[in-house]
Amino acid sequence: MRWFAGLLALMAGAAAQANDVQVAVAANFTAPMQKIAAEFAKDTGHKAVLAFGATGKFYAQIVNGAPFEVLLAADDATPARLETEHRTVPGTRFTYAIGKLALWSAKEGVVDNQGQVLKTGDYAHLAIANPKTAPYGAAAIETLAKLNLLDRVQGKLVQGENIAQAYQFVSTGNAPLGFVALAQVYRDGRFTSGSGWIVPATLHAPIRQDAVILATGSANPAAQALEAYLKSDKARGLIRSYGYAL
Repeated sequence: MRWFAGLLALMAGAAAQANDVQVAVAANFTAPMQKIAAEFAKDTGHKAVLAFGATGKFYAQIVNGAPFEVLLAADDATPARLETEHRTVPGTRFTYAIGKLALWSAKEGVVDNQGQVLKTGDYAHLAIANPKTAPYGAAAIETLAKLNLLDRVQGKLVQGENIAQAYQFVSTGNAPLGFVALAQVYRDGRFTSGSGWIVPATLHAPIRQDAVILATGSANPAAQALEAYLKSDKARGLIRSYGYAL
């Protein structure tokens, strides 16, 4: 009985120390972060409250006082900029994933494994994320430029506000194909549906995705716990399973 009472006391103490942490997450990292957050809650008792969107928009919101405590960006430039502006906890910025771009169609057989469909022009629309606010959109434009196709496809481009909306355009058939984050359509070594081409990393600048604890989270132990958890073997295994490099 004494042992059981002690266990209850320990559980009560852990519950009392559990905290919520407000996390701004790049849209491309939605699926892996949802899984990581669930495991984080089970393993630590802390709860990650997630908001998903475009990194550029998160920057504007943070500058204007949004109460985010941790940022998981789709690039490394935004966290670095926040760091130079003294809006982060010094020494907490790190690369949690290196993203990969994919050309994808919701239909089988549309996208070949070399991406040659881009050159045929046999499609009405090509979806991308907004290159001004979404790093995956910028990578898509860079890829098209490297392939000397940007001028040719300019009239076919449809822009989503972020990579989640670009994916939605393709998944619903409103665009027959588009550039999406590989993590949105890939799991455990294969495309989960449709047809796709993993864009070679040589066609665009590396999509280094950095995380950082924001100044608003400096006193929140759950923010520190989440940063440590993202570096754990369990979290890194989940990140890899979605096609990210580390």
